[in-house]
Amino acid sequence: MSEAALEVEDLHVLHRRADRQVALVDGISFAIRQGEIFGLVGESGSGKSISALAAVRLLGADISTQGSVKLDGRELLDLPEVEMRKVRGGRISMIFQEPTTALNPVFTVGTQIVAAIRTHLKMTRRQARERAEQLLRQVGIPDPAGRLDYYPHQLSGGMCQRVMIAMALAAGARVVIADEPTTALDVTIQAEIVKLLEQLVRENALSLLFISHDLGLVARVCDRVAVAYAGQIVESGETEALLRAPMHPYMQGLVKCVADFDDVGTVRGGIPGSPPLPGSWPTGCRFQPRCAFATDGCEKPQPLREIHPGHVVRCWRAGTLTFEPVAAGAVE
Repeated sequence: MSEAALEVEDLHVLHRRADRQVALVDGISFAIRQGEIFGLVGESGSGKSISALAAVRLLGADISTQGSVKLDGRELLDLPEVEMRKVRGGRISMIFQEPTTALNPVFTVGTQIVAAIRTHLKMTRRQARERAEQLLRQVGIPDPAGRLDYYPHQLSGGMCQRVMIAMALAAGARVVIADEPTTALDVTIQAEIVKLLEQLVRENALSLLFISHDLGLVARVCDRVAVAYAGQIVESGETEALLRAPMHPYMQGLVKCVADFDDVGTVRGGIPGSPPLPGSWPTGCRFQPRCAFATDGCEKPQPLREIHPGHVVRCWRAGTLTFEPVAAGAVE
């Protein structure tokens, strides 16, 4: 893996309301290398999905974006919309968390995949349909020729998600964003979809941004991970290193919450309190109200600092806080 395929730098997302602007994302930065699976994890409202939608410029008119999003070195936030439409789907694509609502219910899945193909590739309708059939076969849908004529409601949730993955690959995108791709699926189907994504990354040399609130799932899938909290990245680094020796109290709390299936019957404590809502973030460390290690120094804003090469933490006490590792089965 070499240089970044997707680089997000100092991303700010602001929601314009009647009387003020409210920050939804506050200076998030991360880079995804070519051919890797990069995880973005955190509780609901931490800014994960908003950051992804900002990267592909799918936010509403009342939301503004500042910072930089570069795809293979090309700045996306400055592109005219007509140029961005060529990039979106053609160079970078997105898999949404609710496939049954992301697909248009009044068109067959074949019609929708063919439209995605022909928007970016010069193909006849017949050629595009043949490619659509190949894509459905690639993502593991049986009888792909026949299923092209199915409507979304005729397919299961897992099948619809496979269709969404096929659409993400339809025009040859090299960077794929998977936003909570298994949330609406049962556990068995979740495992199948995750295995499929891993396989497609290997076979197609894709770069995958895997967004999830499930730390155990991220641990199994991702090469590196960034942890988001209240619109900021609080810790980022190699997945194994973060899980074995997390340095931010929030990440430590998340790891301790992961179930250990080798220790049946143990009830693990959660993180007390709730994350602050946008518009009510504390002025200092945003995790301070929930942190058992908070001191006077936490009242100041915390910058990200590098503790080890490639491992950054937003906590001035990082490296001094003890952490008792959980059992191996909890994070593998």
